[in-house]
Amino acid sequence: MKFCKKSKSWIPICALLVLALSVGAFFLMRDAEPAPLRFAGEAKTVSTGSSHTVGLRSDGTAVAVGWWQDTGQCDLADWRDIVGVSAGSWHTVGLRSDGTAVAAGDNEFGQLNTTDWHDIVAVSAGSWHTVGLRLDGTVVATGITSTVSNIWDVDIWDIDYGQTNVNGWRDIIAVSAGMAHTVGLRSDGTVIAVGRNDSGQIYDIADWRDIVAVSAGWEHIVGLRSDGTVVSTVITGYGQIDVSDWRDIVAVSAGRAHTVGLRSDGTVVSVKRTDWHDHDQGDVSDWRDIVAVSAGGNHTVGLITVGLRSDGTVVSTEIPDWYDHSYSDVSGWRDIKIPGAYMRQ
Repeated sequence: MKFCKKSKSWIPICALLVLALSVGAFFLMRDAEPAPLRFAGEAKTVSTGSSHTVGLRSDGTAVAVGWWQDTGQCDLADWRDIVGVSAGSWHTVGLRSDGTAVAAGDNEFGQLNTTDWHDIVAVSAGSWHTVGLRLDGTVVATGITSTVSNIWDVDIWDIDYGQTNVNGWRDIIAVSAGMAHTVGLRSDGTVIAVGRNDSGQIYDIADWRDIVAVSAGWEHIVGLRSDGTVVSTVITGYGQIDVSDWRDIVAVSAGRAHTVGLRSDGTVVSVKRTDWHDHDQGDVSDWRDIVAVSAGGNHTVGLITVGLRSDGTVVSTEIPDWYDHSYSDVSGWRDIKIPGAYMRQ
C-alpha cells in the first residue's frame, strides 16, 4: 500500500487493515465448499453388450434390442428421466437425473441391486456386476452375491475375482466395468483396477499417465491419453490389440476382443485381437458424423460395433446372415440423445 509510505501515522491503520483482510480470507476459505471433482467423459447414450444394444432417447426414455430376451435386459418401457445407459452381458443399467440408478435383466448374482444407490453420476454394467460412480469421487458396486450356479451353469467361485472390491477408491472421475474386472480413472490421470488379472490387464496399467478416459473390455483395458493417443493392455496368450498408431482420438470403447476409437473428425477406427483370425470386427471405414461409439460382441456372433450419428440415428456393423439380426438392428432408431457432459446440480 503506497499511501502507507507517505506518513508514519498511517502505519497502525494499514496494519489493522491487512490483519482484517487476512482474517476474512481465512474464514472464507474455511467455510467454502470443496471444489467438485471434474468428471471425465460423457454420460453414455448408446451402449452394446454381449446380447443386446441399448439407446437413450432425448426425452429420457430408453430403447433396446437383442437376443435371448428371456432375462429381461430389453424391458425398459417404463424407464423415465434417464440420463445415461450401460449394457452388460445380460443386464442393462440406467442412470436417472436424480442420481439414482435403475436396472433390468438377469439378477442371478445381484447385479441389479442398485435401489439404494444415491448421488450417482455414472454407471457401468459388466458381465456379472454393476458399478456406480458417486458425486464425491467414491465408487459403489454390486453383483457376485449368489452362492449357487446361475442359468449359464457357471459356479460363483469361477467368476468372483474381487471385481466389486472398490470401497477404498477415492478421487475417481470415471469408471468402467469389464467381464470380471473394474477400472477407475483418478483425477490425476492415473488408473486403478481390481478383479480378474490372468491376462495381466490389472498390472499393465501401473505406468499409465495423462489418461482422460478408460474402457474395460472382456479381458483387456483401453486408455485414452490427453494427446489423443491410445494405450491398451496385452491379453496374455491371446494376442494383442495394437492401437499404437492411433491419433486424434476423442473416445474409446473396449469390446469382447476388439477396440473402437472415435476420431475428432467423426470417423471411426477399429482393431481386433491378433489371434481372432476367423472373427470380423465389422467395417467402420465409411462411417461419418459419428459422435459416440460402443464395442460389444459375442464369441458366437462376431464383434459388434455401434455408432451414434450427429443426427440422432444409430449405425451398427453387420453380423453373419445366419444369425438373428435383431441383436444389432438399430436402423429404425431415431432421436437418440447426443452425449454431453453430465453433472448433477
